Amino acid sequence: MQAVLLILTPLFPALCALLCWFVPALRPDKARDRFVLASLVASFLLTVALCLTGDGSLTLFTISQNRPVVAASDGLSRLFSILMSGMWLLSGAFSFGYMAHEGAQRRFYTFYLLTLSALLGLCFAGTLVTMYLCFELMTLLSVALVLHSLTKEAVAAGMKYLLYSIAGAMMGLLGIFFFTANAVTPLFVPGGTLSPDAVASQGPLLLWVLLITVIGFGTKAGMFPMHGWLPTAHPIAPAPASAVLSGVITKAGVLCIIRVIFYVTGADFLRGTWVQTALIMLALITVFMGSMMALKVTVLKKRLAYSSVSQVSYVLFGLFMLNETAFQGALLHVYFHSIMKNLLFLCAGGIILKTGLTDVRDLRGIGKEMPITTWCWTIASLGLIGIPPTGGFVSKWELATGSLQTGLAGFDVIGPVILIVSALLTAAYLLPVTINGFFPGSDYDYSGLTNKEGGKLMTVPMILLAIGVVVTGVFAQPLINAIAVAAASVL
Repeated sequence: MQAVLLILTPLFPALCALLCWFVPALRPDKARDRFVLASLVASFLLTVALCLTGDGSLTLFTISQNRPVVAASDGLSRLFSILMSGMWLLSGAFSFGYMAHEGAQRRFYTFYLLTLSALLGLCFAGTLVTMYLCFELMTLLSVALVLHSLTKEAVAAGMKYLLYSIAGAMMGLLGIFFFTANAVTPLFVPGGTLSPDAVASQGPLLLWVLLITVIGFGTKAGMFPMHGWLPTAHPIAPAPASAVLSGVITKAGVLCIIRVIFYVTGADFLRGTWVQTALIMLALITVFMGSMMALKVTVLKKRLAYSSVSQVSYVLFGLFMLNETAFQGALLHVYFHSIMKNLLFLCAGGIILKTGLTDVRDLRGIGKEMPITTWCWTIASLGLIGIPPTGGFVSKWELATGSLQTGLAGFDVIGPVILIVSALLTAAYLLPVTINGFFPGSDYDYSGLTNKEGGKLMTVPMILLAIGVVVTGVFAQPLINAIAVAAASVL
């Protein structure tokens, strides 16, 4: 049964995408929307079913000696696949109320499902080669989501996203060549697979390769200096695409970094080296820089894009600490940031669709016209700042605690300080929408107020995500326990 699910789960969304494109009966809007929603629900249920089968692997085929393409299920793949398919489902449900004004829905949903297929393949990849193939496929397919409108700006943003992604993937490919050649097994193994002889004879070279590889996969996660595609691509893409680009696809880069450091080279290979110091510095620079840039810009979706640059590097900072507490905080923030940022982008999309306003300074009184959307924005903002009882508080507490425990001189102080400063900056760039939205001032003209909320297809996914922001904070222990098992196996 598990072998069937390992094949079917990643392939199912792709098969649905082909039906969406080629079957004439699915071209009317209502028929296509029902089919896509059913496909997303079924894909999520298949993912859950696969995750319930436990650990296991299946060799699909072999490219050459020691280069097998393997599908595998382990604790890490289960954590990421449930998150990605769940967020894809909720953003997809929102899109049915949003995409009517964008046009070319058949193309959008075809590539939306194809990208999900590649992401699930990435989650259940069992070797570096398998991971790289799915990673590249995911990049090529998701470009269509960025340039969907086919305007001059959209095409330019799509090409920038593609060029950055290809450059990052080539850097990652360098590491795949080196690490595969020097591993005792091509399969992912908790704790690493590097040959002791290779570490002894080529240690300094492999450290350089590791640095380049992590920066390469960090491109998808928006880590400095390869972050430039996010603030260009996110504002141009349709809101449902922006949501999954920020909340889900950036986590594909995080997943690849985890696999390389903790399942190929091993944390002990990196611990205490100059490369660990360099990676921590890059992550902290990205956290602070992203927050500052988000505060500076006033375009709503661009502000959220820079926020993603900052917040995803919270995750990377936790991973690079190389201790269990910080690792747990990093994976918790993968989950919580995905929920919160998906919600923020959906709120932004609803505001832009219903009001035509794209600048934060123009959103005075938005809480009077779109109270549900503005309350959802507020809850997600409080979570991203790290206010209890939201999930963001739990993950940031773990990250700060892990930083204090790291034992690295300087970073045990600098790390928590930068996280706190970034949290204050997050409040400064997110809460003005709430404050000015609900309290526009005595000079605000209330006479022309109308209800501009989107329909149920738009508001229900936002409400569910807003509930998730709080529930995951109050009932975080089951997720913490699942993550602790993965942390204990690799550190």
